[in-house]
Amino acid sequence: MSVQAPPPDQVDADVANALAEDIGSGDVTAALLPDGPDTAYLLCKQDAVVCGRPWFDACHRALDPDVRIDWRVEEGDAVAAGTVLATLSGRIRALVTAERASLNFMQTLSGTATTTARHVAAVAGTGTRILDTRKTLPGLRLAQKYAVRVGGGDNHRMGLYDQLMLKENHVRAAGSLTLAIRAARDTHPTLPLIVEVETLEQLREALSEGCERILIDDFTAAMRREAVSIARASPFDGRIPLEVSGGVDLEGLRAIAEDGVDCISIGGLTKHVQAIDLSMKLGPPPA
Repeated sequence: MSVQAPPPDQVDADVANALAEDIGSGDVTAALLPDGPDTAYLLCKQDAVVCGRPWFDACHRALDPDVRIDWRVEEGDAVAAGTVLATLSGRIRALVTAERASLNFMQTLSGTATTTARHVAAVAGTGTRILDTRKTLPGLRLAQKYAVRVGGGDNHRMGLYDQLMLKENHVRAAGSLTLAIRAARDTHPTLPLIVEVETLEQLREALSEGCERILIDDFTAAMRREAVSIARASPFDGRIPLEVSGGVDLEGLRAIAEDGVDCISIGGLTKHVQAIDLSMKLGPPPA
């Protein structure tokens, strides 16, 4: 799968923080070992979507620039439990010192990609897109949002700077939904605008004023279907996509998609991290 990773300097910064956190003043246990050449292999112990290769590589190359990493799988590949993902050849001390940090990135990002892939599969054929949210691990937002894309999902806004999003508190402070939308357009006319609505009346108001997407938050199933009907009917004619957020789980996902909404945003893709079980062992992989 061809998904653009964050810039190398961002990956390197993530890795530098992780290694500094783990190594501190030095790996006192690795220092006990002879520092000759050795090999290792990376084993995936459960079914997963592979994600995190740039961070894994950067962890090991930060400690041993001459390490050789031979990947047997591509980023985004679905693999079965027991798959050897990669083999490594390098200095013993660097291999064992980089092990935990490199695995932490791989297990977390593969977990995010795997969870996303399950949600994407649940709505296959409906035309509904699965989006993430800003509910990410502090400091790893770009990495986790990359993992969502590897899993087949799409990114919501990256932060508070790249899109306008009017929610309940913004509307209350502005005085009304219409006033909030107009202020947003006047102040930042080039930024995409997302509007959260809580009632069908607010939906009609947002559709009339115009925006890039409308988020129908915590609507009942009946309200959701009515919202789709309103947005697709004249004079709005489906020009503004509808997004569902809140109270979404995997079991009920397809029913929501089949109601005709365009997007479903799910904080659990990145918030409820279910790490993939991985291990790295010295020596050649099993035959």
